Amino acid sequence: MSGHDITIITKTDALAEFCQSLAKSEFITVDTEFMRERTYWSQLCLIQVASEEQAAIIDPLADGLDLQPFLDLLGDKSVLKVFHAARQDIEIFYQLMGKVPAPLFDTQIAAMACGYGDQVGYEALIRQTTGGVIDKGSRFTDWARRPLSDKQLVYALGDVTHLIDAYKKLLEGLARDGRDEWVREEMEALLEPSLYFVKPEEAWRRLKLRNIRPKEMGPLIKLAEWREKEARHRNVPRQRVIKDDAIFELARQTPTTTEALSKCRSISGGFERSAQAKGLINAIKEGLAIDRDDLPKMARNKDREPVPADVLELLRVLLKRQCEAHNVAPKLLASAADLEAIARNDEADVPALKGWRRKIFGEAALKLKRGELALRLDNGTVSLFEV
Repeated sequence: MSGHDITIITKTDALAEFCQSLAKSEFITVDTEFMRERTYWSQLCLIQVASEEQAAIIDPLADGLDLQPFLDLLGDKSVLKVFHAARQDIEIFYQLMGKVPAPLFDTQIAAMACGYGDQVGYEALIRQTTGGVIDKGSRFTDWARRPLSDKQLVYALGDVTHLIDAYKKLLEGLARDGRDEWVREEMEALLEPSLYFVKPEEAWRRLKLRNIRPKEMGPLIKLAEWREKEARHRNVPRQRVIKDDAIFELARQTPTTTEALSKCRSISGGFERSAQAKGLINAIKEGLAIDRDDLPKMARNKDREPVPADVLELLRVLLKRQCEAHNVAPKLLASAADLEAIARNDEADVPALKGWRRKIFGEAALKLKRGELALRLDNGTVSLFEV
């Protein structure tokens, strides 16, 4: 197939006609190509869409093209939208629509439930489900450049045409193994708007907090909020404004004058004279002014205790055993943070102790901690038995 055989939509009328046709489909596959290395907001460069009957590339950079017909299709509840590793694609559409496209199906999550491994990549998924081979030669294309070559266009459209058969194969596996409900729960979770839009006042939650003292918390919250707003305003990556390490140092040192700011090691020379310095210092002052009672509650003592190493090791063995027994990817069943939390606290608020995960792993983990369940080796294989 050459690029001349590929439908490239650059006009609003053609897009409206295409979307009207797709609206009759039970499902469509969707992918995007975007650039984000030097910006806060993703620059949407291509949208690839396919149904079982037709496929096309939408060019968002085409002069005068209005994407509204496609955004309306994404919001059409009667059409399932199938993505692979959907988070970044959905984030882009959330910014354009103000809501999450629905209903959704993420083939990467479904693949983990079907035993294809942790966070399986697109090429591997296609190879394992359909035997198809993806040419990776165009994966690092500058998608904002025009014109795109035939090879690049064929590669881009293949991201949605191959996905149709992979999606069908995954549906068969989920139905066969009775895991439809597992994946339905995961897809519902993908509809949570907070996954795709960070409120500046909540930006501190993205930081990896370690040994933060209560008096540092206010400045840290306000510094993260200031950075988020600054990054959006300038449309640059967060780390281009100031790095995470700098936020932690500033929260400890709390410089409230340009002279004090100039002495912070993580701040580059001359920054104290920049236009941003005043906003940064004001953020620190605002953080210091927050009443201690109004700050987020730090982790409970039980959640800050050292992780019992022997319990954690047993839980890891149990997780591996349950994943093999049920043919499900470990990262879908329980994260490393989940295991640490369960090792500390039987009532930890973690996904592994909720829903289908609790049935497959969580209950067994708690029984193992209580001594009601034990592990043993049978011919080199770990098995469980009730005590």
